[in-house]
Amino acid sequence: MLIDLRCVHPPNIRLMHRVCRGRLVCLFKISCGKPLLRFSRALLALALAFVFLPLPPVIAGESFRFAWLSDTHVGSTTGEEDLRASVRDINSQTNLSFVVLSGDVTEYGSREQFQLAKEILDELKVPSHVVPGNHDTKWSESGATDFPRIWKDDRFVFEYGGFRFIGLHEGPLMKMGDGHWAPQDVRWLETLLKKMPDPNQPLIFITHYPLDPSFDGFANYYVVLDLLKQYNIQAFLCGHIHRYSKGSFEGIPGVMGRSNLRGSAPQGGYTIVEVQDGHTMTFFERTPGGSTHASWHSIVLQRHDVTSETNKFPRPDFSSNARFPNVKERWHYDTGWTIASTPAIWNDSAIIGDASGTVYCLSLASGQPNWQFKTRNAVYCTPDTAGDTVVFASADGNVYALKAATGKEVWRFKTDRPIVASPRIAEGVVYLGASDGHFRALDLASGRLRWDFDRLGGFVETKPLVYGGKVVFGAWDQHLYALDAKTGKLAWKWQGDKRGTMYSPAACWPVGANGKIFVVAPDRRLTALDANTGDIIWRTGSYTVRESIGISQDQSRIYVRAMQDFFYAFSTAANHPEKIWELNAAFGYDINSAMLSEKDGVVFYGTKNGLLFALDAQTGTIKWQHKTGVGLLNTVVPLSTTRVVTTDFDGRVALIEERK
Repeated sequence: MLIDLRCVHPPNIRLMHRVCRGRLVCLFKISCGKPLLRFSRALLALALAFVFLPLPPVIAGESFRFAWLSDTHVGSTTGEEDLRASVRDINSQTNLSFVVLSGDVTEYGSREQFQLAKEILDELKVPSHVVPGNHDTKWSESGATDFPRIWKDDRFVFEYGGFRFIGLHEGPLMKMGDGHWAPQDVRWLETLLKKMPDPNQPLIFITHYPLDPSFDGFANYYVVLDLLKQYNIQAFLCGHIHRYSKGSFEGIPGVMGRSNLRGSAPQGGYTIVEVQDGHTMTFFERTPGGSTHASWHSIVLQRHDVTSETNKFPRPDFSSNARFPNVKERWHYDTGWTIASTPAIWNDSAIIGDASGTVYCLSLASGQPNWQFKTRNAVYCTPDTAGDTVVFASADGNVYALKAATGKEVWRFKTDRPIVASPRIAEGVVYLGASDGHFRALDLASGRLRWDFDRLGGFVETKPLVYGGKVVFGAWDQHLYALDAKTGKLAWKWQGDKRGTMYSPAACWPVGANGKIFVVAPDRRLTALDANTGDIIWRTGSYTVRESIGISQDQSRIYVRAMQDFFYAFSTAANHPEKIWELNAAFGYDINSAMLSEKDGVVFYGTKNGLLFALDAQTGTIKWQHKTGVGLLNTVVPLSTTRVVTTDFDGRVALIEERK
């Protein structure tokens, strides 16, 4: 409030409005010809009361500018330096109202990288609004749960210039796969939109993946797209592809921003977005410390009448299920939260956790819960059972042991970091990696620590193998480890010839047979190692495999999935890659880090797009296939040759059955 004390009598009161950083500011000018002491106290009180009345919101039509960062990748070679340069440059400008960052904030999603990125962004002089990307969620030691802890949320909503800006990410969480809207995030968005005071308010949506699967895989892109079409959605701003691009997402303008990284250029860069009078949005590339280049794109901000056009665009097609009409879903249970792991089977029950931190024990007969147990953070691990005990870990940092029949807690073991790894129980011992650089052996009965190997350079997410007196597992530090199962002492460790953390043999569940350990890694090679020494027996890159592997019940064959269309079976006995069969299953491009499972001569596998296969283990012939949905299927659990339990990113647990 501005008060001018030197003017003419009688008093003159004038109310002025100005917009400052998106907020309506009242400038109340009081003029009088006498000193303020002669001014009516009642009039002054009235004036002050008027000043502090609720102000009308800023309406669309205002012009403003903001900075758009994307794909900063803090933790990569130049990520930190490039982000600091952009923050300094943003702070040097006086006409920017806020900053949005559309994902891939860090390289690996570690706590240290999140904290460093937050520290840099906190230096901004204007508000910033951030969503994670796939690098923050897939390779995250916390299952991305550290992101909302550090930023207070992993989605955002705010209003500026009459527009409502909404930010939401699509993972994927912990798995190689397509982008996927989590059910809990879709639920949040539905509630947010329904509660808007003005359902016609113009919306700007910020996310990481382009809402067009032709740019990159996005399994259920249409779920949020169809939802936003019911409202006044005017534009999408996305990252992920690291370069400027423009398109139409089913009639809605979509703009893809550049990465903040310099790449092969001397400097990085970001985008200045200018909204003119609420009607147009123009995009400029900005070089930190340099200049703002000429605009490279502009879009008209307007309401798009697209609700009647939905039928023109592709939607999920389940007609292929008619090929095997005897394969049906017997039941399903919808948790409403992302599931990124595999159930453990105990007697007539399936035990599974989800992103809400709830562990469910479901009846295999009906799919209904026998009991539930709540942890304090997401459960992304696959449980294991022995006797009447089930063991699992949570992103709250605890390892839990429960009575499998009742869900009653037996013991818990606390660590210093979230855990996303899965336990393996063998001979009364629980073997489990973690995200704090440790791999531990715990007593199954008491939870007491038996031994602790603390020399890991990255987090563990795999389910370890116990074979030949050793515990074998990979970590996100490029190495495969073999520890003495009784003492925890290092027997050997192995590293592939392609260097880089992202080539680590860390997501694969190793298998062992005939004195060999078999692994597949993101380096797209299949490797057989000597179980005693870790020496390479054979190694091949001829089949373009990645992370997915399984072993026959008689241990004579290993099964792998290639990244395009093919399944293969290899002999475990041969000292060279002896192929037994191959199958072109025509599933397309698949990078799902799910394992293959055999039951009584049938091999089961589920793709990143919800296609479940049952193959003859001897020949590779397709016995049947069934499309369960569009989202990623975790490693499936066969109960027999005709019954299999599945879980998926949509939070569904299902029993699929072939009825003879």
